[in-house]
Amino acid sequence: MNEKLTALDVMRDAPVIPVIVLYDVAHAVPLARALVAGGIRMLEVTLRTPQALQCIEAIAKEVPEAVAGAGTIRSAADAQASALAGAKFGVSPGYTRAVGKACHDLGLPLLPGVATGSEIMTAQEDGYQQLKFFPAMQAGGLPMLKAWQGPFGDVTFCPTGGIHAGNAAEFLALSNVACVGGSWIVPNDAIQAGDWARIEQLAREASQLQR
Repeated sequence: MNEKLTALDVMRDAPVIPVIVLYDVAHAVPLARALVAGGIRMLEVTLRTPQALQCIEAIAKEVPEAVAGAGTIRSAADAQASALAGAKFGVSPGYTRAVGKACHDLGLPLLPGVATGSEIMTAQEDGYQQLKFFPAMQAGGLPMLKAWQGPFGDVTFCPTGGIHAGNAAEFLALSNVACVGGSWIVPNDAIQAGDWARIEQLAREASQLQR
């Protein structure tokens, strides 16, 4: 990918962005390779574990065909540390102007998390049109996204939270959804077992979902 990666590029690359939680740096590279082999290149490594930044760094250095991103960005410091580790995009569970400004200043494409109309309006005021709807199922799911098509017809969403293989297609069928985020293609038991073939197969199935 070139340096001019945008949030829309991240969303449009594949139907699913995997939400990855890693506890062991040794898993990062083989996991990334399995996902890429299955057709998924945009990888959201969440900052939920102490090893996350090292995992992003390992993927950025050793799997050039993958695009490592950082999830669970909650502060300007998170954004800075993620960019320093080699993250090429960021995802946040909510939106604050401090996080938005930090990512803008770093040139780090951001998918800010929103769950209400006011949050969408705040993110839009700061120039963000591609947003993560989180937690999608708990915050209204399909009916909420359909309701937002009217007042927020210019916004593109990546619903995340409660999305799985059984309901992903319903979300992807909506005109204001470019992709979904989900952890079902990176199950923890498969990561712990080093079952990269299973993850590659799950990624392949996800990459073939219709939008």
